[in-house]
Amino acid sequence: MKLGYLGPSGTYSEEAAHNYSPDAEMVSYPSIPTVTTAVEKREIDQCVVPIENSLHGTITDVLDFLVRTDSIRIAGELAVPIDHCLMAKPGTKIADMTMVFSHPQSLGQSRKYLETTLGHVQAVTSLSNAQAVIDMQESDTVAGAIAPLRAAEIYGAEVLAEAVQDNPNNYTRFVVLDDSDSPPTGNDMTSVAFQFSEDEPGLLYRALGVLKENSINIVKIESRPTGERLGRYTFLLDIELHRADPVGGETIAKLTEMSSWFKVFGSYPRMKDLPIRG
Repeated sequence: MKLGYLGPSGTYSEEAAHNYSPDAEMVSYPSIPTVTTAVEKREIDQCVVPIENSLHGTITDVLDFLVRTDSIRIAGELAVPIDHCLMAKPGTKIADMTMVFSHPQSLGQSRKYLETTLGHVQAVTSLSNAQAVIDMQESDTVAGAIAPLRAAEIYGAEVLAEAVQDNPNNYTRFVVLDDSDSPPTGNDMTSVAFQFSEDEPGLLYRALGVLKENSINIVKIESRPTGERLGRYTFLLDIELHRADPVGGETIAKLTEMSSWFKVFGSYPRMKDLPIRG
């Protein structure tokens, strides 16, 4: 199986892909649009892409792709703990560093460590956490990088400190995209999106009432602009059901009838627990 991911090697996306299917042929892509297009064109069998971070929210590129595509569905989900490590060339001391490279988001998530332990070091942004390790190794000055532990293993860097992020409750949720979703397991999630052609009080309330009537738990709800005009939105839900179950099928039928546009992104096994750190 060819499994695409947001590269390069050593990113959290590559770690998620490896955790999902360690025996697959891994194919790296430089951006979310390129990897989602690859699975849509069937250049690869599946792809693993980030869809949500516990601190920063939704990855909108992935949601917008799911709204647009007619051929791809969510077939699975998994989460990866975000543990940033400070690394450098073997033998480097923190006191000698003059620069530290990382992705802008990782630098922002490690602000306290940068201000205290690395207060004497200039922070420099890189295109990815993995690229930060390459930038560090190619630097003419004594430098470090903040990146995943796997990047140190791949690029031969020495880890000087682990878990340097400010918030320990930092996870990224990934979804597996394929040309079909997954069969029922008894513990499933379904992601859907819908729009209303009219704008009147109570439309969303009545739609959510269908879920309440069928005792369906809503795990997540948000909205995205439709792009048609100001004030028009697509509503997106993650709900605890499978579209093939009797109650799931009835619920989706009612929501479809109430909406001017309705789409199932996919039904897939729900994560039981977040992965253990370390």
